[in-house]
Amino acid sequence: MAEDGSREIEKSLLHRHTEKHFTAGEIVRDIIIGVSDGLTVPFALAAGLSGANASSSIILTAGIAEVAAGAISMGLGGYLAAKSEADHYMRELKREEEEIITVPDTEAAEVAEILEEYGIEPHEYRPVVNALRKNPQAWLDFMMKFELGLEKPDPRRALQSAFTIAIAYILGGLVPLLPYMFIPIARKAVVASVILTLLALLVFGFAKGYFTGSKPFRSALQTALIGAIASAAAFGMAKAVQG
Repeated sequence: MAEDGSREIEKSLLHRHTEKHFTAGEIVRDIIIGVSDGLTVPFALAAGLSGANASSSIILTAGIAEVAAGAISMGLGGYLAAKSEADHYMRELKREEEEIITVPDTEAAEVAEILEEYGIEPHEYRPVVNALRKNPQAWLDFMMKFELGLEKPDPRRALQSAFTIAIAYILGGLVPLLPYMFIPIARKAVVASVILTLLALLVFGFAKGYFTGSKPFRSALQTALIGAIASAAAFGMAKAVQG
């Protein structure tokens, strides 16, 4: 009865306490990959073509083509990466399942070793080991998570990653091209593109730092600096080749 009462108190405390953890890490990672490349690559391309004295229409056409190709390439890369992770998980799951059946004592010893690493004494972890041996599915889940460090992937993850990265790339890639849509003179358009893109990089870098737990202002400056270096290098190389 005392144990039941204690358990009810624990449930009540858990019900009243809601932990505010950020759980959309994979989506944010995909957005960061897509937007960072989308802002930087078309930005450098537009700056390079501007340095070669190309017209705004040519720069815009080339930029849109690059954004389309880049979005497809980046999205496909995200899909293949997520699919590879899922395939790796399934291979390890099958192997671990076979080992629990064929060498249960060895796997039980591995459970004990894992628990020992957390400072749990033998008399404390033996009941846990025995309980897991009676529940093969829980045992398998435990080994996947704590021995191999693998989380079960979302079956929709591959497609979700592909679309997220591709859309983020398109949104990021359109930013440096916007001035070329409205300013026919490339020399003027490139100035507006630089200002607009650097502002976007600062905002994006700040948001990236905020969501990833790093220093937002430092992240903003680093992101803008990388974009500025890329565009300056492309512009300078175009000028050097032309000259």
